[in-house]
Amino acid sequence: MKIGGKRIKINYLYIFLAPATILIAMFFLAPVILTVLISFTSMDVIGLKWEWNWGENYIRMINDRWSRKILFNTLFYVFTTLACFNVGMALIISILTTHIHDRVGSIFRALWLLPRITPSTVYAVIWLWATAPYPFGLWNWLLVNLGIVKGKGIPFLGYSFVELFGVKIVQWPWVIIVLVNGFVGASFGMIIFTSAIKSIPVDFINAAKVDGASTWQTIRHVILPLIKWPILFVTAYQTLSLLTSYEYILLVTNGGPGFYTTEVWALYSYHRAFEQYAGYMEFGYGAALASVLVAIGLIAAVVYWKIFKFKELMIEPKIEVL
Repeated sequence: MKIGGKRIKINYLYIFLAPATILIAMFFLAPVILTVLISFTSMDVIGLKWEWNWGENYIRMINDRWSRKILFNTLFYVFTTLACFNVGMALIISILTTHIHDRVGSIFRALWLLPRITPSTVYAVIWLWATAPYPFGLWNWLLVNLGIVKGKGIPFLGYSFVELFGVKIVQWPWVIIVLVNGFVGASFGMIIFTSAIKSIPVDFINAAKVDGASTWQTIRHVILPLIKWPILFVTAYQTLSLLTSYEYILLVTNGGPGFYTTEVWALYSYHRAFEQYAGYMEFGYGAALASVLVAIGLIAAVVYWKIFKFKELMIEPKIEVL
């Protein structure tokens, strides 16, 4: 390109990347920087003044009697939902629906997508109706009329525990929260895994069958190794997604029952910043909580990058020319 008689070399790569870079800087990087700055202030809803208190919010967080419980809740919520549904159930659905008639499998996967495309409030109201006490709740209506439980049934969203051989395992509200989020989260992995399985050359499957491999052996030794990268990607992506997820917890239990029974870190940050008693909103403390969550997310991303060796995905394939 010539400008004023001089030839100027233009790197078109930067031109194509500029729009995306600007959007990322405006809507991702700038909010993070602003949140970190606010976390070092005593900003509240009164006046929105930038009164610097430096590390007081973080010291308060360390001394907060509920912070350890909420951190444990967050780790339990992320690990359980991830293992049982977002990766585990998604993988099972993908394998099962690709080993039956394609039309039947497609219909089943389409039905599983309904929770994801349903508006959040409608989806939450359906769960609230299903878990309500007898005779209003669907589950308790069935359990009472079948004679499995008595009275008003199981208080799914109250102080009640799942018992196994007389031992209290986990509170029912946590079971409901995992189910509510899991049915939505599994659909993402289901789509990725199904696409990966269908992209496997059929010759690999046929070769395994010719060698006498059973269906389980084919899945274990052929399919799972060939979809390793999609499994690792969904695991990393859904971990980061669940760390910041609180929408359905807010709508179904609002962190209850009682004091922070199902409260997670992201919801705690929201409550402190926007839902405090008598309208007193602690933007500074809420921003500090959010900043810690960002730091946890960054650490988790780096750990996944190292452990899963994602750098190998970016290596150019080596093509040998004979």
